[in-house]
Amino acid sequence: MELKEQLQTALIELRKEKERKFDQTVDLVINLQKFDSKKNAVNLVVSIPHKIKEKKIAAFLESKNKNIPTITGDEFKKYSNKKELKKLVKKFDFFMAQAKLMPKIATIFGKALGPAGKMPSPQLGIIMNVDDNAINELKNKINNSLKIRIKESSIKLPMGKQSMKDEDIIENILTTYDAILKALPREKENIKNIEIKFTMTKPQKIKIK
Repeated sequence: MELKEQLQTALIELRKEKERKFDQTVDLVINLQKFDSKKNAVNLVVSIPHKIKEKKIAAFLESKNKNIPTITGDEFKKYSNKKELKKLVKKFDFFMAQAKLMPKIATIFGKALGPAGKMPSPQLGIIMNVDDNAINELKNKINNSLKIRIKESSIKLPMGKQSMKDEDIIENILTTYDAILKALPREKENIKNIEIKFTMTKPQKIKIK
């Protein structure tokens, strides 16, 4: 059975489970083998075809912008207060930044944003020329992107919501799986199996041939 068909069968099984009072998240779990995450750092940004949810995004810019919550250069000093900094990191899922402010951002916000995986990066999140178009384009790109950092032998990633169509969820899974596969040193050999689950269900195991 092809991966796509296996995913379809797994989703049918998951949908038979008890209904919950909220829109459950569909998680993809990729279990790795013969993979040393210390030797092979895998950092990826994957563009998925179907948006899972609107992310809360803020921007570090020289001046305020009506399209996005903005932290201007003049406001940076406020965040030397650790409590304020913690609040900021918690409040937003993602940050974008004007390129020329990056050295300052790294100094003031790096210690908090880095470990949280929210630091603006050249892959996703740096703006050269700030205008409404550039900001809206980047917002769309961020909303359809997943940041993946492989730190251990099991990766768990959100792939959609229960309310989404099966084919949209499957497209998100296949796109993400292919990108991870290409980034692994031994590709398929590094993958033990994959599982998909809803927030409150047991996982459905899928064998990789």
